Amino acid sequence: MTVKADLAMVNLDSSDPAAHAAFYHRVLGWEITHSQPEYAMISGGGVAIGFGLVEAYQPPSWPDTTSGKRYHLDVYVDDLAQAEKEFVTAGATKPQFQPGDGRWVVLVDPIGQPFCICPRPQG
Repeated sequence: MTVKADLAMVNLDSSDPAAHAAFYHRVLGWEITHSQPEYAMISGGGVAIGFGLVEAYQPPSWPDTTSGKRYHLDVYVDDLAQAEKEFVTAGATKPQFQPGDGRWVVLVDPIGQPFCICPRPQG
């Protein structure tokens, strides 16, 4: 291939775009750059995540591999325990099933999508 593309942004399906953006604003510290009931967006570091309303949205069931998981985000944190506490306070939940032997933590965001918090690489 001779053409190289640059990722402009990621758009995620959502049952509540404004609340979804507000949650990840708290998790990532990114600015909410657009917020309406049908579409919201956060931006940071030259990247954006959009959240688009999908009527009758059904989240996947973690860890059910037959439920049609659509995506998950991995985010780096400095302290797994502290991040887990803060993100749960912000509206995430921690499912019982946790793969990875404690190397990362799976949480579920307020609309039901799993995401992982991972220790920030050192060095």
